[in-house]
Amino acid sequence: MTGPLTPLLTPLLTPMLTGLLGRLPIGWLQLVHNKGRLAAALSGVAFANVLIFMQLGFLGALVESIRLPYTVLNGDILVSASDANTLFDGSPLPRNRLYQALAVEGVASATGFYYGRIDWKQPDGTIRTMDLFGVDPTGAPFSDPLLARQAENLMLPDTALMDSLTRNVPGDLFAAVEAGEPYRFETRGREITVTGTFEIGGGFSADGYLVVSDQTFLRLFPARLPGAPNYVLVRLAPGADPAAVLADLRAALPASDTAVWTLDEAAARDQRFQTTQKPVGVVFGFGVVIGVLVGVIIVYQVLSTDVADHIREYATFKAMGYPQRFFLGIVFEEAFILALFGFVPGVLVALGLYAAVAAGTGLPIFMPAGRPVLVFLGTLAMCALSGAIATRRLARANPAELF
Repeated sequence: MTGPLTPLLTPLLTPMLTGLLGRLPIGWLQLVHNKGRLAAALSGVAFANVLIFMQLGFLGALVESIRLPYTVLNGDILVSASDANTLFDGSPLPRNRLYQALAVEGVASATGFYYGRIDWKQPDGTIRTMDLFGVDPTGAPFSDPLLARQAENLMLPDTALMDSLTRNVPGDLFAAVEAGEPYRFETRGREITVTGTFEIGGGFSADGYLVVSDQTFLRLFPARLPGAPNYVLVRLAPGADPAAVLADLRAALPASDTAVWTLDEAAARDQRFQTTQKPVGVVFGFGVVIGVLVGVIIVYQVLSTDVADHIREYATFKAMGYPQRFFLGIVFEEAFILALFGFVPGVLVALGLYAAVAAGTGLPIFMPAGRPVLVFLGTLAMCALSGAIATRRLARANPAELF
């Protein structure tokens, strides 16, 4: 935009803006007149955009990483302990709740599963933290085709399936497993054999996932009781009304120790809790606000300086009878140009950083189609607000006092 681009764009944009505005594009000409200030202003707007994009990207990655483990579960309704705020922090349930759920009309099947967390020491000595699910391999607990196809392998003792998107793991390890070469490692005093892989991806608290049978899980966690899974996954009978079954389950199971949600509701509740109650979600949301404030301050400084530099010319126009909306039009014209030409490099840099962060951390960070539109509209509002603030002095000034 600045440097060699300005001489190319000025002859092109000046007549176009003249036609659009119905007058000389004073704001555009003032901006390109001082190329150094224009470069600084565009850099500031682009920086603010990158800051906002990155915070939204991290927030989006948090939300997506919470949703992904729910998507592999083969069920319609999730029964959890009443103190469970997320998929990973609920107390064990009495197994009797599983049988009570099976007695509700419209329930086709119910299967319990366990959750734990283990450390996996890799061959190079580094430690990976893994979220561990213990499932009944005969209960068809997964909808994900890769997991469903390999679930029967878990019936062998101390056998596991491992998330191939686990963070910071050599790719040849999973390639060898997928080629039929089992991988063995020790954890919690037992040797676990990995015979297959699936894909979920790490989140903000763990590097990946591991799936074992419920029997293997109980051998890894001998203090856990066989009759107390963390969750009960309920599948509905064909033709059953989900809302009616949900209401019947809530009526049948005691609310004192049990909560009943559809899988979508459970995922949304988990996302809402972690983005509003956990520090990591609040920090990312606050980062978006900081990005907007930085952008407002930068654009305000540019526009207010421009207004101050041209205050005598504006005073002349004002003395000639030009209304306040004329000056607002000039400043908003500058604000729009800064928003437009600062947004383009901002979104391009953000796309590159998204790719780098995804490759380096394994987080599901990407650019949804609606995010650039949202950020551009926010940038326009940010620049317009800065322009409105910058014209306050001119609005209050007496033309005679400005000379």
